[in-house]
Amino acid sequence: MLDKIKLRNVLFLDIETVPEVESFSQLSLEKQELFELKTQYQRKDEISAEDFYERAGIWAEFGKIVCISVGYFVNQDSQREFRVKSLYGEERELLESFKTLLEGHFNQSYHLLCAHNGKEFDFPYIARRMIIQRIQLPSKLNLFGKKPWEVAHLDTLELWKFGDYKHYTSLKLLTNILGIPSPKEDIDGSDVARVYYEEKNLDKIVKYCERDTIVVAQLLLRFNNLELLKEGEIVSV
Repeated sequence: MLDKIKLRNVLFLDIETVPEVESFSQLSLEKQELFELKTQYQRKDEISAEDFYERAGIWAEFGKIVCISVGYFVNQDSQREFRVKSLYGEERELLESFKTLLEGHFNQSYHLLCAHNGKEFDFPYIARRMIIQRIQLPSKLNLFGKKPWEVAHLDTLELWKFGDYKHYTSLKLLTNILGIPSPKEDIDGSDVARVYYEEKNLDKIVKYCERDTIVVAQLLLRFNNLELLKEGEIVSV
């Protein structure tokens, strides 16, 4: 898989999202109606839009990004090092910081973005939220007019599908079956909104996001039968 790709040219990432406001009642009446329409298929009239609102963070139209964690490989004194950095807090500020990172350090044609299910979630979500926040899209996220082979995105879920496009495998399942060590998690994706709004513990969300970013890098290494990262090779910056 990495025949023509150098690891140092890949920016690994993961995002964490939450509903745009804490409760359904805080939405305008028009936005409430739009949410009901948007989710009617998923709810199948078995659950009210208000009760379903806790899942609103999965849609860029009704959610927001609270953390983007990125990771990248560097060589330090001939030793491999994987650096992890997180952007978090107010959405517009973290999106601006992410754009600056892309345009300053990952702006060449050979640079790639890599995430698990990134093509269907992370990459379009970031792009949509940038447009909503009136931020001009960086080249790596602007797909308008680009041919498929010009899109600089890697997706570990897509790589694992091997052409079986109906197949979905979670990050947690892949780490298990491929023998990738993963620290015990005190939260999962379904807990993020609660931790953000009720516990107000953004640090816990950031740590969770960073763990997933590291796991995405481990997956790409494992797919290519390369040695997994050891604890001493992972550095927070």
